[in-house]
Amino acid sequence: MSSNELGRRIKEARLAKKLTQAEVVGDFITRNMLSQIESGSALPSVKTLQYLSKVLEVPMSQLMPEDEPPADGAADYLSVRSRFIRGEYSEVIAHQDIAGFSDELSALRASAYLRLAGEYTDGEITSLQQAAEYAKKAAQLSGEGIYANPSVRSEALLLLNTLAGKLSDYYKSMIDSELGEIKL
Repeated sequence: MSSNELGRRIKEARLAKKLTQAEVVGDFITRNMLSQIESGSALPSVKTLQYLSKVLEVPMSQLMPEDEPPADGAADYLSVRSRFIRGEYSEVIAHQDIAGFSDELSALRASAYLRLAGEYTDGEITSLQQAAEYAKKAAQLSGEGIYANPSVRSEALLLLNTLAGKLSDYYKSMIDSELGEIKL
């Protein structure tokens, strides 16, 4: 769908509710940005689309039908976002970069890595090592782009610290076991 078509649909939804641009924007975006979106000279972010959908009380599918792929990789991003919501974290981290959505994808990947890391803390050494790798990747990605998330980074680092302690205990017990066998 072109940005002109999307802007037209947003404007029609606003006018159907008999709202001015100032009434729609609130504190989320500027009136000037809404004007650019409605005229087709700017493409809204997914967050902005969600906000407009809520304020205008119309489903996003009405603004952007699913049978028509959105412009500029938005369809790919929405697909990845849906996978994240469904808990398909491995698919999220494996997805290729999407032009125009690198910041959003980094944020999703960081959260997906963190959630996967939490799933691999069952005590098995290979699981702990995998969890540590995922937590490390979550910490790295959580600092990238405009959606950098310090809380994801903090959670990842805390988990990494816990995992380091568990791995240290495992290797220490392995060494102690070897030393015990030598004394026999």
